[in-house]
Amino acid sequence: MKIYPHLWFASQAEEAMEFYTSVFKGSRILGRIDLPDPELSVVRFELEGLPIAALNAHSHVPYNEAFSFLVETDDQAETDYYWNALTSGGGKEQPCGWLTDKFGVYWQVSPSILLRMVSDPDKEKAGRVLQAMYKMKKIVITDLERAYRG
Repeated sequence: MKIYPHLWFASQAEEAMEFYTSVFKGSRILGRIDLPDPELSVVRFELEGLPIAALNAHSHVPYNEAFSFLVETDDQAETDYYWNALTSGGGKEQPCGWLTDKFGVYWQVSPSILLRMVSDPDKEKAGRVLQAMYKMKKIVITDLERAYRG
């Protein structure tokens, strides 16, 4: 048995697959399945080992924040890279490290240090970091660290 996140597109599944596999270096295209209707197809790919299926089937249902991909980064350079790559070509910045890419799919680009800081047992420090994050779109680690120190 396998479980795949499954993305439903109007017609851009292959374009999305190519875009995502170009952004995430440890990725690969697994293949395409053509269905009896020539306007329908399924593509499969992996992002950093996560298998994903995507369907071309005339979907007009928008994506929303109820499902997103979390990209946990190691440092500011990695945060900036994924933020810039995923918002390129028409993506939109959202508050608190969230964004939508040019296909409308939601992503969270979050440095791992943010998760450590907001879970600090010192509730004052954690609260200051949370308040700083609320003012951000792309997460800026130096601003989080400044808030953490007080």
